[in-house]
Amino acid sequence: MKDNMKNVFKIADMDVDFSQWYTDVVKKAELADYSSIKGCMIIRPYGYAIWEMIVHELDLSFKMTGHENVYMPLFISEDLLQKEKDHIDGFAPEVAWVTRGGNEELSQKLCVRPTSETLFCEHYANIIKSYRDLPKLYNQWCSVVRWEKTTRPFLRSREFLWQEGHTAHATRDEALCETGNMLELYAKFFEDFLAIAVIKGEKTEKEKFAGAISTYSIEALMHDGQALQAATSHYFGENFAKVFNIQYLDQSNRLKYVHQTSWGLTTRLIGAVIMVHGDNNGLVLPPRLAPIQIIIIPISSQRPEIIKYAEKIKNSLTTKFRVKLDDSDKSPGWKFSEYEMRGVPLRIEIGPRDFEKGIVTLVCRHNHKKISLSVVDIDHDVNNHDVNNDVDLKINQMNLEKVLREISDVLDNIQDEMLNKSKEHLDSHIFECDNIDQTKEILEKNSGIIKGMWCGEKSCEEKVKSEINMSSRCILESLERDEEIKNKNCFCCGHRAKHMVCWGRAY
Repeated sequence: MKDNMKNVFKIADMDVDFSQWYTDVVKKAELADYSSIKGCMIIRPYGYAIWEMIVHELDLSFKMTGHENVYMPLFISEDLLQKEKDHIDGFAPEVAWVTRGGNEELSQKLCVRPTSETLFCEHYANIIKSYRDLPKLYNQWCSVVRWEKTTRPFLRSREFLWQEGHTAHATRDEALCETGNMLELYAKFFEDFLAIAVIKGEKTEKEKFAGAISTYSIEALMHDGQALQAATSHYFGENFAKVFNIQYLDQSNRLKYVHQTSWGLTTRLIGAVIMVHGDNNGLVLPPRLAPIQIIIIPISSQRPEIIKYAEKIKNSLTTKFRVKLDDSDKSPGWKFSEYEMRGVPLRIEIGPRDFEKGIVTLVCRHNHKKISLSVVDIDHDVNNHDVNNDVDLKINQMNLEKVLREISDVLDNIQDEMLNKSKEHLDSHIFECDNIDQTKEILEKNSGIIKGMWCGEKSCEEKVKSEINMSSRCILESLERDEEIKNKNCFCCGHRAKHMVCWGRAY
């Protein structure tokens, strides 16, 4: 059994073969599986439960800020998609087309949505007539299709789940405020809920979303030092409104174009959680995200009094936490490995000695720290009963309020420690460089984010990509706004710089 357990749960060493380690965790934590269609994944129940936690938390945040959920069609006509040239040019290589319906050739081929800007624009043009109709704050949860050549579960697949917000506003200032607010909402979600530290900034002209005036992103750093674009927020201005004729009458009865935004994130953030928090025992989930926050494992499952005791603890904890009791006939070691692989934040072990003493042993997944927690007040014998052997008396003496409070504190500490670890990893893997040669020297020994000044020329951006295989992740500061870095030069060409940029190798 022991050798079989090692075989079942064995994964690659993340510091030796990070790519294989990632695939092993996805498969052995039962998050996803490959389908018979290349580049498409099957999201398994545990993986989908993680996505449901994300959807629930974000959906509440969106609704609290006045956004409403809608659903747009899966198909977009070729004529509609072609209306915004920059937009379609940006997506053309990834578009999947439907050319037949049943046994008949379609008179006009249909695009399977890679994104829904054109659909929202067509709809807004029909329903927005007056300033009283604004703002329109819409979001949809759906799947999209992009015909990627290189795929990997969660990180890049041909079909993936996401949310896409699309809003229309009366003024530029309102739309810019929305763009910034949604970026901040994403950053707060990543740090508070996923325990992942992020960098915020504006994308360069080369990296911005097709059809946008400006794109902003949050960037996260994975364990192997590669960056991942975690979420984006776009300001469209009047670009789409003029193409689709989305106009409204203002309070002075003048016809004006709306100002639009779009923002979104995808199931790739599950990949981010795996790669930021995971270790050589598998997945590690922050408590606020975890579908199962606490797993209770009786050490002697054949003893009915211990099972009864464990069931009482489980029922009590369920009032506040997401809890599972595993009283199956698998060995305790097997169960430990299984739930470690699945990243359950807290394990409660209950053995014969724990039962006798009225305690439980807590084991934190992220650092394997063990904590002994007293759950029964045993100050003296009650009615001459032997407290150590009377399970009913033990259950009646359980100090549930204290247990709930102390376990809540443990879970909060786990969440905080995981975020702090992510912040420390990010901060320790940011290197400020003055030139390309210095950057190359650093990259020989390190991986991570390079902070380098940039003149704003696309040619330098492309040179950085070709020479050190790094793309611009986001612009941190503008020299027009920051006097302290006003006289610095581009780390690529040496000419006067305009921006401080984060560069990185990215997924």
